Amino acid sequence: MATPIKVSAVEELTENFRTSNAAVLTEYRGLTVAQLQELRRSLGEDTSYSVVKNTLTALAAKEAGVDAFDGQLAGPTAVAFIKGDAVKAAKGLTDFAKANPQLVIKTGYFEGKSMDADGVNALAALESREHQLARVAGVLKAPMGQLVRTVEALRLKREEGAPASEAPAAAEDAPAEETPAAEVPAETESTEAPAADAAPEADAETTKD
Repeated sequence: MATPIKVSAVEELTENFRTSNAAVLTEYRGLTVAQLQELRRSLGEDTSYSVVKNTLTALAAKEAGVDAFDGQLAGPTAVAFIKGDAVKAAKGLTDFAKANPQLVIKTGYFEGKSMDADGVNALAALESREHQLARVAGVLKAPMGQLVRTVEALRLKREEGAPASEAPAAAEDAPAEETPAAEVPAETESTEAPAADAAPEADAETTKD
């Protein structure tokens, strides 16, 4: 008879199967608690690595329509439920398995398709999404950098090719505009006029005396 705890566990596993874009079944016999923690950290935040009971996992996989684990659920079992970059998670699993042979990759599925251990290794050998995005960014960045360099080269060429005589010509024209020659006589006439008017007054005073 199913207990509420078992029912809840099956429901949780079923939800994990349905919401994950990939899952990998492993046997962890001989791994320590510290090693399992290290493995979990290496898989990243978007992947949960859970120790599971085989009978409950079989029920959950059947409920979720996953047949990749049929006949493979035996021994100490843990499942990596991958909800992010499947390539990155598969690489984390395979790299850890190489360093720790106690971890055995048994089977898995990716986007609804079953994979054996060789399939998981093949998935790990692909470029991760981060690397793909970095490559695309590099391709997009290269033409932009070339365009900037070309524009800068044209600007420098234009500056170097400007005629040298243009600047002095502008400097020679500036004084003529600021101080017109016609204004100088006008100032001289207004200054000399009062002196001419004062002379007759002095002569008249002398004659009167």
